[in-house]
Amino acid sequence: MKNLLRLLPLLALVLATLHAADLPAMVSATVGDKLLAAVRAADDERVAATIAADHARLTAIFSNELRYAHSSGKVDTKASYIQSLVSHNLVYLSFNYTERNFVPAAPGIVLMNGRLIARAGYGGKQPESDLNFLAVWREEKGKWRFLAWQSCKNPPPAPVPAK
Repeated sequence: MKNLLRLLPLLALVLATLHAADLPAMVSATVGDKLLAAVRAADDERVAATIAADHARLTAIFSNELRYAHSSGKVDTKASYIQSLVSHNLVYLSFNYTERNFVPAAPGIVLMNGRLIARAGYGGKQPESDLNFLAVWREEKGKWRFLAWQSCKNPPPAPVPAK
């Protein structure tokens, strides 16, 4: 009996992993298309609210548990990120996705990954950043909320060797 109790957490982890792996196959095309369209629309709203630095819209779209890890390594909470945007300490000028994928990971969880070119203004500068990112969207009380973001800068292209 003790051995069985020790194996239960491992069994639960294996079953959860198998369930998450089968989720895309279990979701019908219509339901899957609607789900991904809803998350895509939520992300479009997040980008628009971020560029507009609109406190009410940002509050509505961000999860209370938001963890936003910038490509610089700085990490923000919902409160600190909204404050930096509405105070214009950080100003996003554009988000241009070159790739944006949505992957259902578990019920109520969608991962978003890809690449984007972002222009942000801070300290009088407006640098352009080429980023790879991973984001997490979670359904909370029937609405898709932005839960997490982590990005890293892509290295500049390698110089072409002289011939």
